Amino acid sequence: MRSMEDTNRKQLHLQDLAALTAAHQPGEACTACAALVCPGWESMPGGFDTSSLVRVGTLRQADDKEPTLEEYHPRGTRSWSADAPIAPAFFPYNRCDAWQCGTCGRAFLRYTEYGGYYQDERIRELQAGLLDAAAPPAKG
Repeated sequence: MRSMEDTNRKQLHLQDLAALTAAHQPGEACTACAALVCPGWESMPGGFDTSSLVRVGTLRQADDKEPTLEEYHPRGTRSWSADAPIAPAFFPYNRCDAWQCGTCGRAFLRYTEYGGYYQDERIRELQAGLLDAAAPPAKG
């Protein structure tokens, strides 16, 4: 029997992410996900009811046991920058799952940052204009 954690682990690709962003039609603010709408990475708001989100797939490569920790910032951005590229082959995107608001369909990426003494669940709104197909050099 598959666990709930294993469900909705469909491997997503760049074109899938673009389709997810197209599925959301901007309009009035959605009360179910308004607290999550942020252009860059943010910590998941404390007390947010995550049951309003539906996991739609993953960017994790099942056959890559050690995904790169290299980040991709060709324009001098940083991880927290609102205009940082969303490059699925690079950290942290290579450890993300994609989620959608069950009410309005807005798409988000989520991952967990593991620090020395803490875990921080992070979330970022998926934006089509920031999608980037760049890939790190092949592993030798």
